Amino acid sequence: MPGWDDVERIALSLPETGERVSRDLRQWRVKDKLFVWERPLRRAEIEALGSEAPDGPILGARVEHLGAKEALLVDDPAVFFTTSHFDGYPAILVRLDRITLEDLEEVVTEAWLVRAPNRLARAYLEGSR
Repeated sequence: MPGWDDVERIALSLPETGERVSRDLRQWRVKDKLFVWERPLRRAEIEALGSEAPDGPILGARVEHLGAKEALLVDDPAVFFTTSHFDGYPAILVRLDRITLEDLEEVVTEAWLVRAPNRLARAYLEGSR
């Protein structure tokens, strides 16, 4: 089961990424653009989700567009979910205690690619071939 140390390791391995702490929660940014973050549920979200509300660690992650978000929600609802707070917003919530390390690496990297400047993302992709 991956944890916050894995998120940190993956995120900080990507070019020009930094970590910040805001309101005692960790977040990772590329060129000052947030791409993944620690995201506990708020009281209203817990109430709205009811028995479906996860009690483990939750990672917020940007996605390319709403279509990508919907695909993840359908693909693996045991891992990926959302709340009304994120309606209309290209971001997904991830149950960190249910995702595989391989899938976590993909989620973090894809979130980074979405938020990184085009030139930086292209250089990274070209170097990954």
